[in-house]
Amino acid sequence: MDTTTTNPAAPAASAAPSGLSFVKSNLREYGMLLSLVAIMGFFQFMTDGTLMQPLNLTNLVLQNSYIVIMALGMLLVIVAGHIDLSVGSIVGFIGAVAAVLMVNYNWHYLPTAIVCLAAGGLIGAMQGYFIAFFRIPSFIVTLAGMLVFRGLALALLQGQSIGPFPDTFQMLSSGFIPDLFGSDGLRLTSLLLGVLVALALVVAGIRNRANQQRHGVTGEPTAFFWGKMVIFSALLITFSYLLASYKGLPNVLIVMALLIAVFDFVTSRTTLGRRVYALGGNEKAAKLSGIKTERLAFYTFINMGVLAALAGLVFAARLNTATPKGGLGFELDVIAACFIGGASASGGVGKVMGAVIGAFIMGVMNNGMSIMGIGIDYQQIIKGLVLLAAVFVDVYNKRKA
Repeated sequence: MDTTTTNPAAPAASAAPSGLSFVKSNLREYGMLLSLVAIMGFFQFMTDGTLMQPLNLTNLVLQNSYIVIMALGMLLVIVAGHIDLSVGSIVGFIGAVAAVLMVNYNWHYLPTAIVCLAAGGLIGAMQGYFIAFFRIPSFIVTLAGMLVFRGLALALLQGQSIGPFPDTFQMLSSGFIPDLFGSDGLRLTSLLLGVLVALALVVAGIRNRANQQRHGVTGEPTAFFWGKMVIFSALLITFSYLLASYKGLPNVLIVMALLIAVFDFVTSRTTLGRRVYALGGNEKAAKLSGIKTERLAFYTFINMGVLAALAGLVFAARLNTATPKGGLGFELDVIAACFIGGASASGGVGKVMGAVIGAFIMGVMNNGMSIMGIGIDYQQIIKGLVLLAAVFVDVYNKRKA
């Protein structure tokens, strides 16, 4: 008698999916990245190569830095099943506070920044309190906040612009990391930093893949994994080279990269991140499992307020003045970035890198259409249609599933 036993589930668990089937099953994740590459290629062709010039790439990073920063906070709010319409007005209000303190009262930029970030957190806490504990819909609360803080910014500035800011404060948005080699042409420090980041991502990817294999988790096909690593590293090094050939890596890019790394870690590797997804996926089930859902929703709005305040400081530093219309319409770009990046309108779904990619899709479209001379009217129409298409795909995929 043959006593050999077989486990029919073992081959299925250890077998890696084919490249085509893997791409199909992860189309939501990789589709946005492919869309960004396609959009950049389209505008690179239509603008006769202007899009990828070092000067324009630098402007693209600077112009979209505050959108990316706010998209990180908005992602958590949307994943938790809420929305925040007040972020644009908070940007304008915080810029007004910074201008009054630094320009009118000659405050140093460090205590000014601390006060502004604290004010942003307080604003988020006030709105989050009504939403989380009084169960007032976030749409209503933040719509009220949008009106209130737009009015407060107008009152604080007395209807006029205030500026300019001190040079040290402007470095937050318009400054570049110093070159340690003192080269006049290619900024070697920025290039080496880009190479080191690319190597770090490859090492992290290899360790993560080895950890998955150790625990019997089916991951990406080997060829697909190494192809992705090579392409991502080449793109990152090329991007760093292009920026290094102009003035180097902007300071705000470093801030943005650190925030992306922190939020990606929190959402994918921590209990707090998993609880936010559980809250948005099924609030009743999350509450029954012991998650303090009200407090968690409250924290997401505090986080959103702080990041909106940081974006307000970055925007004010870039503009070098505070205006009553500062941040006008930013909430639309931020929300669109999250939805285009794969976040679900019903909550519980969304990734940090998806929101970042969505923000840059919006930024590349704005930049490319401006270079092509397309009017603001048609730009708004096109962006609206792109947002509608992204939400339609999300709803269609859910119904199909």
